[in-house]
Amino acid sequence: MTDTTELPGQTPEQAALVARVRRMMLIAGLTTAIAISAVLIAIGYRLFRGGGSVTTTSDVTAVLPKGARITSTAVAGDQLVVTLDVGGTTEIRTFDARTLKPTGRLKFANEP
Repeated sequence: MTDTTELPGQTPEQAALVARVRRMMLIAGLTTAIAISAVLIAIGYRLFRGGGSVTTTSDVTAVLPKGARITSTAVAGDQLVVTLDVGGTTEIRTFDARTLKPTGRLKFANEP
């Protein structure tokens, strides 16, 4: 590719315009290439990040306190949230959704 800014029969103003258009096309092409590569990287990350669906083949039994009653369940991200009513107090227990291992417990109590 030759880098001639002035072709035969062009005025200097036309040559400057051609050079400016080439520069703008180069910027547009590089921006497009960066955008396409960013999208491909994001797709590749989502496909190959090692997550995915995991099937659990074992049964898990969570032991609740005596007299406890499950009032609600929900899924928040990768966490399973279980709300319990234990003798008039509210308790929230969280479990990892993939392994079903307990990750936290939050108890609520009334002030005396």
